[in-house]
Formats: sequence, C-alpha cells, structure tokens
Amino acid sequence: MIELPEQTLWDIRAFVYHHFGDTIHAPSLDETAVRFALTRDEAASAYDALHHRHAFFLKPGTHEILIANPFSNIDTTFRVHANGKTYFANCAWDSLGIPAALHVDADVEAVCSQSGEPVTLQIRDGRVSGSDVRIHFLIPFKHWYDDLVFT
Repeated sequence: MIELPEQTLWDIRAFVYHHFGDTIHAPSLDETAVRFALTRDEAASAYDALHHRHAFFLKPGTHEILIANPFSNIDTTFRVHANGKTYFANCAWDSLGIPAALHVDADVEAVCSQSGEPVTLQIRDGRVSGSDVRIHFLIPFKHWYDDLVFT
C-alpha cells in the first residue's frame, strides 16, 4: 500500500463529502485521482486507508464508495429531499444526518422496516415534525461496524 500524507487523506475525505453534497453520489476513484493529482494506485491506497479508518466504506472487492455516513451511494428506501436533490440515506438515523450535515431543511420519505408503512418527516430549522414514529435499532451500536450494510 502506498502511504500518503495524513492531511491528503483527510482532504480526500472532505472532497468525498462535498461531492456527495453537490451531486448526491460519491466521486469515482478516477475523479479523486484527478482532483488531487494522484496516480490511480495512490488514490486506491487513499481509499483503502480511509475505509480501514471507517471514514467511509467501500463496496467489497472494489474501490467504489458505498457509504460515507450519512450518505449512501446506492438507492435506498430512505430518501432525503433537500437542496432540490434527492439524497439516499443508509438508515433512519442517517436520514436525519443528511440535513444536519448539509445544514438545510429537508423532507424525508422512508418505509417502516417493521410494518412496511410509509413514513414522512420534515426537518425545519433543525427540528423534526410530521410523525410521531420512533427509531428502533435492533443491533447495539458497539456492533454496527461488524456488518455496517446489514445494520
């Protein structure tokens, strides 16, 4: 693995998050390499290092970003409408994290995992309204990273 300066790693992480905010998707490995004037191997090493630090999560066996909490790089049942875009969250908790990360008001459309019923929430000025639903986590936090996609 090619080692890059610590600051470069954190600059890449910030770039990934800004890219999600601007486009609703993670940058590709090639986009990151170009942005930071890195070789593809250097960018891959940076992605690996950030994955191992849980800064974001790669799709297994690839250098494609799957999750950069609270953002999902794939369509999910947790849709967050903000800034004229539809972002995808990884879970109910992350659907509240997207408006917090972007510092914006948002509307959330989700599906209750237990009942299959639709859930809608509005986030205005940092406050949640629109439903009296509760979020329940089946897995204790200390085990979330054992299998983050399942969690």
